[in-house]
Amino acid sequence: MKQYLDLVKDILKNGEKRDDRTNTGTISKFGLQTRYDLREGFPLLTTKKVFFKAIVHEILWFIKGDTNIKYLVDNGVNIWNEWPYEIFKKSKDFQGESLNQFIERIKNDKDFADKFGELGPVYGKQWRNFNGKDQFKWVLNEIKNNPNSRRLIVSSWNPAEVENMALPPCHSLFQFYVSKDGFLDLQLYQRSGDIFLGIPFNIASYSLLLTLVSLECNLKPRYFIHTIGDGHIYLNHLDQINTQLQREPKKLANLKINFENKNIFEITYNDIQLNDYDHHPILKGAVAV
Repeated sequence: MKQYLDLVKDILKNGEKRDDRTNTGTISKFGLQTRYDLREGFPLLTTKKVFFKAIVHEILWFIKGDTNIKYLVDNGVNIWNEWPYEIFKKSKDFQGESLNQFIERIKNDKDFADKFGELGPVYGKQWRNFNGKDQFKWVLNEIKNNPNSRRLIVSSWNPAEVENMALPPCHSLFQFYVSKDGFLDLQLYQRSGDIFLGIPFNIASYSLLLTLVSLECNLKPRYFIHTIGDGHIYLNHLDQINTQLQREPKKLANLKINFENKNIFEITYNDIQLNDYDHHPILKGAVAV
């Protein structure tokens, strides 16, 4: 994952200090691109431990078209909790509950979860129902039947619904490319990227998506190309970032997916196995909401 460390160095060297929506402050650079070859291994960052369980459950959640955090919470994934909690705090039903109390209610009270676990029309909604169109099913069909198309695109950015989303999509559009020799590539355009917390997660997430779509379409996963608009390092993550720069990347892990007699909509967490993940110790950082 030298590509990731080079990305970090580029931002630190050539970025500018900027204020931001969260009032945390960042070092930011606009217009970045990295490329990861999945034939060399699965690009899960090794200079810190990345929570692979969350990556798997989130991508399956997107594919299902789900937009409520209950599925994630029930599976021990808490990466989306802060945004609906902030919405709940502004409601007349808020009685001073902590974030942990809020999550316990999401787990144990279905009516409460239906009302306050909802994120609005975020990723899964747009993938599976963009103004009535199931983009994800459509693109799978196009890859299989019209592989030379230059329109193999799924967009999460729906201007008509952005204001109704708890968090407008950061990873906003992705496009597939089918090579003549049976490889599948995926390019993601990400409008905004938290380099320490979010980007390692996004690299692995869309590499997993590329692998799943390749299996569905009887192709071989090759390149994940990651294009980022505003790539930024939050100022309260600089210590962690500099620690990573002192660490030597380790050999990449590999994936094993049980796809026998299944389609992409039937895959579960237990079908996806990460092997030989050798990593440096975990590094934590605060989420800027």
